[in-house]
Amino acid sequence: MVKFQVNSKAAQFDGELFTPLLWVIRDELNLTGTKYGCGIGQCGACTVHIDGQARRTCITPVSAVDGKHITTIEGLAPAADKLHPVQQAWLEMDVPQCGYCQAGQIMAAVDLLGRNPTPSDDEIKRSMSNLCRCGTYVRIRKAIHRAVEIVSEGV
Repeated sequence: MVKFQVNSKAAQFDGELFTPLLWVIRDELNLTGTKYGCGIGQCGACTVHIDGQARRTCITPVSAVDGKHITTIEGLAPAADKLHPVQQAWLEMDVPQCGYCQAGQIMAAVDLLGRNPTPSDDEIKRSMSNLCRCGTYVRIRKAIHRAVEIVSEGV
């Protein structure tokens, strides 16, 4: 049995240890914000935070998260009535087009800003490896810069 926390709540899984974490999150815990994209860790639609770092869940076996803390897009906001600064920036900059990849994009951006609170355009391009088939990369970059502003404004 694998025991872990998801969005600050205790969770466990008593199935095959090689089951991808993505399927445990979606099918067992019913947290469907994390999406299946490619299944080989390339696109990033399945990105969550494991112990504070962005990880792709389609290639992470559930056995790898025993005792760890996982945050999904559903647990990112600090309160039910307050968005995370990156989520707020995403809305202000009208980033989503189809929206399918956006949860993974947001989780990757939060990880980036945790490591580098004021990234340049080049640093954003190098760090944001998630794919967006709609091509919203310019808006994603603008939203990351806007999130930096929101944090500095203390909003």
